[in-house]
Amino acid sequence: MSYIVILVANRQAGPLTEADAAHAKDFCSGQHLNWLSAGQAAEFIVKNIPDIAQLQMVLAHKSVDVFVTKFRGRRKAVLLADMDSTIVTTETLDELAAYAGLKDRIAAITARSMNGEIDFPTALRERVAMLKGLSLSALERTWGETIFCPGARTLIATMRHFGATTALVSGGFTFFTARVAAELGFDINRANTLLDNGSELTGEVAEPILDRDAKLATLNELAAKRGVKLAATLAVGDGANDLAMLQAAGLGVAYHAKPVVAAQVHNRIEHTDLTALLFAQGYPSSVFKGTEA
Repeated sequence: MSYIVILVANRQAGPLTEADAAHAKDFCSGQHLNWLSAGQAAEFIVKNIPDIAQLQMVLAHKSVDVFVTKFRGRRKAVLLADMDSTIVTTETLDELAAYAGLKDRIAAITARSMNGEIDFPTALRERVAMLKGLSLSALERTWGETIFCPGARTLIATMRHFGATTALVSGGFTFFTARVAAELGFDINRANTLLDNGSELTGEVAEPILDRDAKLATLNELAAKRGVKLAATLAVGDGANDLAMLQAAGLGVAYHAKPVVAAQVHNRIEHTDLTALLFAQGYPSSVFKGTEA
């Protein structure tokens, strides 16, 4: 079996040079060096999976993300993405809590949950309960301040252009996922539903809670609907709630991930942006679609 090693550099830290790419290829006993984006992304074929950590250490360029995928079936038919801290830059629940004067308290619970230290459904119910009585206008204000992660728009536009099903599946809330999906063009969005009385939050969230098991179930469901195996799926996320889908997907990528996730997922975006997911699938920058706001 053959594999592909993909190098993606953070351009702000300097270009990926011909020497960098050649050195990496030789270190891995690779063949057929190919450039996906001049000075930014290159790939080569290997027979055995290399040690990514060692490869990153020997590269002169220290802001390079390294991905390893199977040679066959690189372009995925299904993309499943987390929202908070993956497609958008913030944890929307934490930002919403700021309008109740509770951001620090709720963010501390969020951080523990995302690192797998607290059961996710329990943590979600606890945090939502603390927001009882918060005006619905806070949701609109929070949305107005929400920023997309670099590369998100290009990622979704390009994958949809090439026929992939794109799904936003979040342990956050439908209020935000619906808006993100509409803005970026996701085919599907799923999340939890905050309950309200028409003017204020009730401090409750609709059951059942969308958690890590629901994300994994969605991955399986969408693959089945497309008539493809899990090998033809791509998942991206950052927290413990994403770990099951990242490990099950044909290509699971941890995005600036929490330590518990980074320790268990070898394909990681640590230096670059979401367009690295396109390079990892073999898309050259010349075919990228969409424009970043």
